[in-house]
Amino acid sequence: MPSIKIHFLGAAGVVTGSKFYIETPQKNILIDCGMFQGIKELRELNWQDLPIDASSIDIILLTHGHLDHTGYLPRLIKQGFAGDIVATAPTLAITEIILRDSAKIHEEEAEKANKEGYSKHHPALPFYTKNDVEKTIKCFKREEKDTWISLSKDIQFRFRYNGHIIGSTFIELNLYGKILVFSGDLGRTDDVLLYAPEKPDWADFLFIESTYGNKLHPREVVEEKLITLINDTLYNRGILIIPSFAVERLQALMYILWKLYQKNRIPNLPVYVDSPMGNNVLSVFESFPGWHKLPMNEYHAICNHINIVMSYKETWEVIDNPHPKIVIAGSGMVTGGRVLTYLQQHIDIDNTSIVLVGFQAEGTRGRQLQEGAHEVKLFGKYYPVKAKIHNIESLSAHADQKELLNWMSEIKNIPEKVFLVHGEATAADTLRVKIQDTYHWKVHIPKLYEVIEILV
Repeated sequence: MPSIKIHFLGAAGVVTGSKFYIETPQKNILIDCGMFQGIKELRELNWQDLPIDASSIDIILLTHGHLDHTGYLPRLIKQGFAGDIVATAPTLAITEIILRDSAKIHEEEAEKANKEGYSKHHPALPFYTKNDVEKTIKCFKREEKDTWISLSKDIQFRFRYNGHIIGSTFIELNLYGKILVFSGDLGRTDDVLLYAPEKPDWADFLFIESTYGNKLHPREVVEEKLITLINDTLYNRGILIIPSFAVERLQALMYILWKLYQKNRIPNLPVYVDSPMGNNVLSVFESFPGWHKLPMNEYHAICNHINIVMSYKETWEVIDNPHPKIVIAGSGMVTGGRVLTYLQQHIDIDNTSIVLVGFQAEGTRGRQLQEGAHEVKLFGKYYPVKAKIHNIESLSAHADQKELLNWMSEIKNIPEKVFLVHGEATAADTLRVKIQDTYHWKVHIPKLYEVIEILV
């Protein structure tokens, strides 16, 4: 009876850094290859080599393109990985955009830190470079969803739609007749742009995210909240800043704002999208229309209505323009990107409103703002928070507790074990209790770097 070892190299006890390494007698597989985000202790783990031999990994399967699922790929290649990186076509398109943008930011931040002398490292080095990313992209291999792909005599896998971002999937892995299901990040059942996630019908071992395992998203009317905030911004002659994830949340916000304007529910306040990456992601929606609900005529109308900021020079033109406006800029957790420049100029002004629209990981500026911080550190200096901070939780791209439980509802068998990943301790433990009470399944919350052995 073959023995399988599963190494939890990320997203165990924390939300980010997704990496699950599966050792089998035939193939060694890595599910996702993400960066840790959030508190310094976690971010520092990114600079360490993995506690496994990277050259022993035969293949990497990606659930989707977000940085906390793909951002470690260039580092792994530097450590000796030389196999295929496999995902759906839109996921690879998103991954390419995100990695290129990430490398650019890493290089710019290292250069800025060296120039202004605010880094403890001399010299400050980029986490990876554009050149490292180009080497990574050469390993990409696309596969269709819903098709079983054979890796060896006793190992097959397939991708299935899960509605988190465009191209996003959960992975079913057949190892010697046992089905391992990796949820990735699960989407919402009623997303404005994406279809509801498909559900697994069998899972001998289930690895499921628990980001919102202790929460139900409020049934707030997003449109009404945005209408109020936009009218207040116009009345106060201020700026409405929405830090946004460049993938899917940004496009969803653009779509909602366009529909409100079209229905005369909001004034014609200029909307600036300052996210070069977000603009590139928008083109992925055009390239893969079968993966989302956005009609192409609406897509083109949105692009004509929104002002796309293409350069850093234009960023400053938007900032220097004194008229009321809406700015959507990366990044969603306020950890980097163009939004920092807007906050540096506007966070200490009381007619500024900031709207947080997704999960804010522990240790990020987004979490600090969400929890009422009186000051934030930007580019090495502290700025007082005089802006009004708002939260629209129902715009999250993650399933809540009810949706997570519902996603498991069609599994016909009793899983041998359920592993809760991608969650902070409280969220994971709350979901553990709920799964045990609802389904009476055995649930385990793995620790970072824990290794589990299973017999198949």
